[in-house]
Amino acid sequence: MPSAPPPAPPDGLRSAVVGLLNLSGLGLGYALTRRWLLMAACWVATIVLLLVALPADPDGVSGVLVTLYVVFLVFAAVHGALVGLRTRLTWPAPLPLVLALGLVLLAVPAGGVVLYDNARDEATEQMLLDRLETADQLVADNGTLPFSTAEPRYRQALGVYDDLSSAHSGSRAAGKVPDRLKTFYTTVAGAYTQKNYCDAIPQLKYLRTVPGTIDKKQLGTLTTWPDDRLATSLYECASTALGTKGVDWPTNFGYLLTTFPQSAQAKQVEPAVKTAVDKTAQGVRGSEPCAAVEQLKSLSGQIGSLQGQQAGVADALGADARRADSQAAAGTYQCGVSQYKDADFDSALDTMNDFVKDNPHDKNRARAKKIAIAAEIAQTVPAAGKKLPTTASGGSISVTVKNDSPDDITVLYTGPVTGSFSLKGCGSCTTYSLTTTLLSGFKPCSSGKNYPQKTISLPTGTTYFVHRPDSSSATPASDTAKLRSGYIYTECAYSTGAFGTG
Repeated sequence: MPSAPPPAPPDGLRSAVVGLLNLSGLGLGYALTRRWLLMAACWVATIVLLLVALPADPDGVSGVLVTLYVVFLVFAAVHGALVGLRTRLTWPAPLPLVLALGLVLLAVPAGGVVLYDNARDEATEQMLLDRLETADQLVADNGTLPFSTAEPRYRQALGVYDDLSSAHSGSRAAGKVPDRLKTFYTTVAGAYTQKNYCDAIPQLKYLRTVPGTIDKKQLGTLTTWPDDRLATSLYECASTALGTKGVDWPTNFGYLLTTFPQSAQAKQVEPAVKTAVDKTAQGVRGSEPCAAVEQLKSLSGQIGSLQGQQAGVADALGADARRADSQAAAGTYQCGVSQYKDADFDSALDTMNDFVKDNPHDKNRARAKKIAIAAEIAQTVPAAGKKLPTTASGGSISVTVKNDSPDDITVLYTGPVTGSFSLKGCGSCTTYSLTTTLLSGFKPCSSGKNYPQKTISLPTGTTYFVHRPDSSSATPASDTAKLRSGYIYTECAYSTGAFGTG
């Protein structure tokens, strides 16, 4: 049997029908002309294309493969037309009907292209939705982490949202971005929701930078969403730590005053500062006046670092700083008294000397000088510091102090009364050797010289004396005198290489 019918007279319509049927990619033109191997080749080419193209993905089919397939179909159509020119068809239907069928079958590849494009679009949508879900999960997973750790991942998620809304604005994923941004804002600012205001500050500052990444039209009301919350966080964080040493609350108040000068929170700054000064000043009269003084000094400096753009705020804050200074100065006296009572005589001496120097017109200045004298004596004779000195003076008992040393000295005394005075050095006196002072009968101030001296009147009772050299490294000497009525007392200062008393 022959594999093909005998050649037929040339027929252009038949040629067109065969070529057109081959354009369907199914090789039907070859089937009508009994070219089974060629028909199989068409099927193989189409199957290979389908295997590569399906399932559809966003990247689609390689352009090279599509081009090769189109070239193959054109070749099959041209070759089929040549074959059909002289080959009878196996189907005896009228050629116009077959031609119509060929035109209908062209809808197969055309429809396939449309369906494939739709499938590819859906794959793209799914890919974008997957990207959106990944970004959402990234935000959710980092919501409980420290902001410094989570911030880079927040930026990564924000980049995805921006790309979806700008590069894929018509996608379903882009349509979900506005709701996701709301979730993003509330998640990033989670510390604010929990009223952890100090932790919320960097989070909310970051959210104010988001409009630099996402278009404001896309953000809508989220553009200003962080502002009031940040102002609240700045105020709450700073006011809670107000006056606390080592806490940088002025930075938060300063940021609030300069960034949101007209906000309700900014208007609360100066009243809060004023209240803090008043509250701290009350501590001067409490159990820890020294701590209150230090806090007032710290407050004064910190208040001075604040800046405000509202009219009157800078002036009011300046007044608060000056008042803190004034209260600290006044509280220094109470601090010195507390130190003295706690037997911290070194600190009490320094504190009272500073108070006397810095407050020439204070009503407590006179007593502060007395306390400083008693504190200095107590450094040498701790028993002298058991009672707080008064401003009392004078007495009925005469005490004369002579200086039998070549050094100028300051005589300090405390007891029922407290005071001090200076004596010039004795020009004709010398330092005694230690051996001389150990001899029996040694009596300083007994040679008949004209010793520098001063007589004071003291009450009965125990008085503590300290003789302090003014210009040498000699050690101060001390004496405890129990004064009784009916006696005249003499104190003698001399030097042996270390001061002593006679």
